[in-house]
Amino acid sequence: MNVAVVLFTSDLRLHDNPVLRSALRDADRVVPLFVRDDAVHRAGFDAPNRLAFLADCLADLDAGLRGRGGRLIIRTGAVAEEVRRLVEETGARAVHTAAGVSGYAARREERLRTALADTGCELRIHDAVVTALAPGRVVPAGKDHFAVFTPYFRRWEAAGVRGTLTAPRTVRLPDGEFPSDPLPSRDGVGDVSPGLAAGGEVAARKLATSWLNGGLGDYADRHDDLAGDATSRLSPHLHFGTVSAAELANRAQEKGGPGAEAFVRQLAWRDFHHQVLAARPDASWSDYRPRRDRWRSDEDEIAAWKAGRTGYPVVDAAMRQLAHEGWMHNRGRLLAASFLTKTLYVDWRVGARHFLELLVDGDIADNQLNWQWVAGTGTDTRPNRVLNPVVQGRRFDPQGAYVRRWVPELAEVEGAAVHEPWKAGGGLDYPEPVVDLGEARARFERARGLD
Repeated sequence: MNVAVVLFTSDLRLHDNPVLRSALRDADRVVPLFVRDDAVHRAGFDAPNRLAFLADCLADLDAGLRGRGGRLIIRTGAVAEEVRRLVEETGARAVHTAAGVSGYAARREERLRTALADTGCELRIHDAVVTALAPGRVVPAGKDHFAVFTPYFRRWEAAGVRGTLTAPRTVRLPDGEFPSDPLPSRDGVGDVSPGLAAGGEVAARKLATSWLNGGLGDYADRHDDLAGDATSRLSPHLHFGTVSAAELANRAQEKGGPGAEAFVRQLAWRDFHHQVLAARPDASWSDYRPRRDRWRSDEDEIAAWKAGRTGYPVVDAAMRQLAHEGWMHNRGRLLAASFLTKTLYVDWRVGARHFLELLVDGDIADNQLNWQWVAGTGTDTRPNRVLNPVVQGRRFDPQGAYVRRWVPELAEVEGAAVHEPWKAGGGLDYPEPVVDLGEARARFERARGLD
């Protein structure tokens, strides 16, 4: 009997999963495995919101496997050691898993190879599972990655996304009993954001279908509409792999139209950052393009930013949405990050770390490299752009509905006046701005040598 182990990581799904499909094609019996990794805990990456969402995903994956004759084996410990132990228990000839792009993923793969070296069991790494297009699939002449998005996107489009795979009908386990830890539960996780969405493939596919049949058509025009909440909200599911980026791209392209084109471009933007990090894993915490910044560190200003009490309503609304939902609108992320790094002139790593503590979609490639893009230390071709939160608020929340939703102290301020509450007179239980925008802009320009 030919047995294979499927090591699930960031691909917690049955539909369009090349890892699972390959194992089922090559083996008579398949053992699905997820390891609750000690290294993730030691690194502090197991933030409550992601742990709660992960619990949903694992329960849903186990239910899907049981409906097909299998089940999910849960182990806790060092990944390589737990995989080797299961290989010895089952006599597996191959371990299948998805490729990753972070330094951690590279170290995990190397440890797996070492652990399996004398077992006679082959390690098979599958590309284009976490991303729509594999990092390194397209590269510029003489270089290992694209540093500018537009030429990358042209090549990404020309290369094309792989076809979508169906979910298997049957997953057969080998004979015998294989110990498994209990499935984790969201109820067992403390300090979870009260508005955190549900995880799991069933929820992901329902959300994706609703989005593709509804919001996609208007996405090109409305994706920056803060109050309209007109984005897909699929980023947590992409992070955990409960929905496939390749399948989303294929389904959107089948729909066609400007909304689909804009959405697919965002999927390519996600792939772009993954291919940057694959080539430059140190960019997770080091400046991709150093600007010799002399970052400030005013603890009171940083605390006000984290708490959504900066005195700039659109920034505060975004930060409060993050705290409540473990998620933030894409335009809100841009404005909150710009305010911290360009207005307060605080090191982007401070903001990136805070986001990782709360974001359910806290992905190293997307989070860190988007932060660097905003801070001007990453791939942005205009590294000195500064976004004015008042102007941006008026543009992307013109009637102030987003601000009033998340900043109830300003509920009585009507229309666009909510973006400048200091002009509304007294009586508001809302802080004065932590910094004058004109002074902050001049300070930033002096620090960057632009004055």
